[in-house]
Amino acid sequence: MSATSTSPINTVHKFPWVGLLALAGAVFLSVTSEMIPTGLLPDMSRSLGVSEAQIGLLVTVFAFTVVITSTPLTALTKRWPRHGMIVGILVVLAISNLLTAFAPDYVFVVISRIAGGVAHGMFWSIVGAYAGHLVPKEQIGRAVSITLGGGTLAFVFGVPLGTFAGHVFGWRLSFGFLAVLMLVGAAMVWKFLPKVERDEDAQPRPRGGRARAKDATVVAVIMVCLVAAVTMIGHYAFYTFVVPFLTDAMGVPAGNVGALLFLYGIAGAAGLVLAGSVLGPRPQFGLILALVVTGIAVAALAVFAATPVLALTAFIVWGLAFGALPPLLQTRLLHTSSPAFRDTASALYTTAFNVGIGGGALLGSIVFDAGGLMVLPSLYIGLLVVSLVLVLVIGRMTRARARAV
Repeated sequence: MSATSTSPINTVHKFPWVGLLALAGAVFLSVTSEMIPTGLLPDMSRSLGVSEAQIGLLVTVFAFTVVITSTPLTALTKRWPRHGMIVGILVVLAISNLLTAFAPDYVFVVISRIAGGVAHGMFWSIVGAYAGHLVPKEQIGRAVSITLGGGTLAFVFGVPLGTFAGHVFGWRLSFGFLAVLMLVGAAMVWKFLPKVERDEDAQPRPRGGRARAKDATVVAVIMVCLVAAVTMIGHYAFYTFVVPFLTDAMGVPAGNVGALLFLYGIAGAAGLVLAGSVLGPRPQFGLILALVVTGIAVAALAVFAATPVLALTAFIVWGLAFGALPPLLQTRLLHTSSPAFRDTASALYTTAFNVGIGGGALLGSIVFDAGGLMVLPSLYIGLLVVSLVLVLVIGRMTRARARAV
């Protein structure tokens, strides 16, 4: 497939399946790299002579690095070719994982993870917008769902397989093997991912150094990012403590928790497919539906926690509805943003999403200590209501702008 343009007259004669699958593979590897320390806590703790809590902080360091660096680095590199950047980022992630594999001590591991966090933040600032550049607007939901499917598969298969390999062959070999896969992924992206021409690449720089007029979609983009942050804060405030909820409130035996979480992940994958195949062309309606169903499922889970059949059903519906939210949010972002602003919008979205993850875990810990486990579902539902109101406001803003045009 030849390079495409993001201008309104852009036409794509064939849906770029191979390129999007290569991009999904890169997402799979990036998310696996981010989350794999959670599965290797005991092994890394014993080997490096630090506590498991310190190993757990590696994920926090990774996410915090993303929050700090993704937006400014995206602005600094906005005129760099995105295709080459994705390849280079995967190479940097490979080096980061290789450095982790050979790290002599904990401090060296932290440094290697910071390097990986910088690359990971840049990657997520590019990948969603890149998928949007590959296809016309009506196919963005489908393209984003395919791309983000790699992240879902990372949670369902990548992290568990990496954890298994680490337990059997040692955690260092697990990181080393991931580094090799990163290089393979970089080669696949270089060969199979089509290059794109963005609107801002085609437009000349303003004469005399004058800045362009402010993009008309900035406010709506910030609103979408706010929805992402609020939703993720609510989700991770509760999901961070989902294991004690399953074992205490629902009475699930500890040995069955892994199977339930796997089932939740499968339901999330189904939600992602639903977002791409049915709801993607109408992300505004899809977001409203997913937020409402998520809230109802969490409420039912809390009310009927002691009733196994109802609680299990609510748990699966929660996974299904929430699984649709990230691709729908990304699709809504790309529909809302002008093509020229998509890269910056994606960087802001990445920052908001990671703020939501870290902030949710922190808020959940505070609320859990102060009010107990059963307060968390109510907190989650309250924040979903806030997100729903914001989504409705975004819809009105978008319609008003369309009428003005």
